[in-house]
Amino acid sequence: MRPYGSIEAVRLDRRELLRRATGVVAAGTLGPPLLAACGGNDEAAPRGTVPSTTPEEAAEQARAVVADVIDFALSSNEWEGDFGFVTMRLHAGRVDGKNVYYIRTDASDKTFAEEEGLVFVPKLAALATSKLSGAVYLAPDGDHPAIFSSEPGRDDYTPAWQVHHLRWGDGPRPLSSVADVENAAREGALTIEDSGVVLNAAHVKWSAGELAVDRERTGYLGEGQLLEPPDTGAMRVMFKLGQCYPGSRYIVTDHSISPAAAMTKTVFAPGLQGGPSNSGATGRTNVFMNGIPGPGPMGFQPSVFDFDAGDPDWSPYWDHFTYAWMEEIEPRVLTREDEIHTARDAGELDEFPGMPETKGMVFTVNCPVPVLAPSTFAA
Repeated sequence: MRPYGSIEAVRLDRRELLRRATGVVAAGTLGPPLLAACGGNDEAAPRGTVPSTTPEEAAEQARAVVADVIDFALSSNEWEGDFGFVTMRLHAGRVDGKNVYYIRTDASDKTFAEEEGLVFVPKLAALATSKLSGAVYLAPDGDHPAIFSSEPGRDDYTPAWQVHHLRWGDGPRPLSSVADVENAAREGALTIEDSGVVLNAAHVKWSAGELAVDRERTGYLGEGQLLEPPDTGAMRVMFKLGQCYPGSRYIVTDHSISPAAAMTKTVFAPGLQGGPSNSGATGRTNVFMNGIPGPGPMGFQPSVFDFDAGDPDWSPYWDHFTYAWMEEIEPRVLTREDEIHTARDAGELDEFPGMPETKGMVFTVNCPVPVLAPSTFAA
């Protein structure tokens, strides 16, 4: 495993965190634990004057941007939590003879993204090296499960994959591992074409586990990011669907450090730590740890991301920054990243790269955006 210094020993006590780090929130006022959200491009406004779209208007404007979306809703009266749902198609894969199931959301190549119904993310092209992504081998017409080089639980796992196309010679044969692919290529049974495409394909179920299901459904994080167990018969999976500024509805699948993954009941993806940020493949999410109550990760306003899905500068891999209002400042809703930075530079907000416990170390979260819709948050 990669060394993370003191982060492995951190105790994620949120009340003590705020008491020590900021002194801005009284004990007992915190919402659910921190992590992963997004944000935006509307004007900042004080509490009570935040412009918002009605739920009915947002539902009319909402649209899926990933073709594998089977169904979605921005909210539901079936649970208490302030989030909707999105049901997505599952895809089958194999890793060293074992079954895995994954979702596809983003790709670095425009033609590939359009053909497959994915979000085009140019930034992901920077991950097209063996040090920054895994390998996935795809047979033509989906006539064989995808072959992956890794899965959750391994030191090199990442949801970013270099796409290799397989072209059969005399006819398809069973394949269950990268070794099988390479042996078949040596024997002339197939050829391997490196497409140069990087695919964001998070594993939902793997040989030793699967994403956790939240059966209480009361909070953004709760007991997991799934609303139902992965259905490998119908090949579908239902995620919580969160909202953020400017107008993205997102899901959460992976974190690049193990404490964050454990806290959020998501996948620990060591391959997301450091490399994507250093290569320019990431965006930025700005999460509030106090202030005005709302549907954000810690129970406050929706977080703020730099761009919406589909913008050339957008990425589903977000470097995580946390903000706390200073004690003498009256909180207000901020909906743009530049507004947050202005408040920070004016001494109104305290900024924590990553979060206070990581002591200045930024981590990365995989939050695909399968649906676009205006925010309905009203302070």
